[in-house]
Parts: sequence; structure tokens; C-alpha cells
Amino acid sequence: MALGAFIASCGGKKEEKKDGFEVSRTKSEDKKAQANEGVPVDLDNKGVGPIKNLEFPDDIDTEMAARGEAKFNAICVACHMVDQRMIGPAMEGVYERRSPEWVMNMILNPDEMLREDPIAKALLKEYNNAIMLNQNLTEAEARDLAEYLRTL
Repeated sequence: MALGAFIASCGGKKEEKKDGFEVSRTKSEDKKAQANEGVPVDLDNKGVGPIKNLEFPDDIDTEMAARGEAKFNAICVACHMVDQRMIGPAMEGVYERRSPEWVMNMILNPDEMLREDPIAKALLKEYNNAIMLNQNLTEAEARDLAEYLRTL
């Protein structure tokens, strides 16, 4: 009888699925798809905040982009990398996924965006509820960052 109980207890191995944080170590060749897993592309959504209309000029303002790169390296790299996911999405190709207004509003107004904007909410869920902190940037500083992101 003891042998029967032993055999029954060692029978089928049941795999237990746990909820919560999960890391996938598979490598994707398509970095843009990897940066945007599960969250739809929406170029019409302008977000929630002070920026209602932003049209980029054809040429990149290199001085503005340089200031934006310095700001990015000072405050954004804690959560964002240029070409791969980290705590937040990769920034490369962001304007292929989001409108310039949405990006600026997310930079300037992350608290309200995370409460009200459907894309920001989806990104919050996608990135394990890691909130984007308000860096209290001026519109000029956010615009510098937006110009830098155009260079990626």
C-alpha cells in the first residue's frame, strides 16, 4: 500500500502557473515590434494635456536635438533605452507608433495621461504598472526631447 501511495504521488508532474512579473529571454530581430508588444499603433490619438497640435518641420533642429539628447541621457535613461525595452518602451521609432502631440503630452502630463488616455493605460499594463514619473519639464524642454526622439 505504501508503494502504491508513493507511485501515485510521483505520477504526473503538474505545472503551476503563477500570476505576476514574467521575463521572456527570447530575442526578437524586429526591435520595433518588440518595443510595441500588445499595444496598438495609434497616430491619431493626441493624448491628454496642453499640446493640441504639433507639426515637425522637415529638417531636424540639431541644437534642439542636442539639448534633448542631453536631457534624455540625464533623466530618461533610468527607464528607457533607445532600441530595446527596459522599464519603459524603446524610444526608437516612437513617431511610427504615436503622434508628436501624444509624445509631448506624455512627457509633460504623465499623471493625467495614465489616468485618462487609453494608449497610456495599455502601456502601463504592458510594462507591469511601472508608472512614468512627472519630471516637471517645461514645454521647451519637452520639445527638445521630442526633437531628439526624431533622430532615433
